[in-house]
Amino acid sequence: MPKIKTNRSAAKRFKITKSGKIKKRSAMRGHILGKKSRKRKRHLKKNSYLAPAEEKKIRRLMPDG
Repeated sequence: MPKIKTNRSAAKRFKITKSGKIKKRSAMRGHILGKKSRKRKRHLKKNSYLAPAEEKKIRRLMPDG
């Protein structure tokens, strides 16, 4: 049985914490920032955790985590 490969795009976007949660970076922070308010941009800097519904899908892409 061969090893299961990790999906590299998922590995670059998500990190698995020691407690087992999956940490992600906020979207909408890449470009077109002029029209977004300071407050909105400031809040988008923060990382957050994936919802349990999405967590299952991402774990399938990252078998070693």
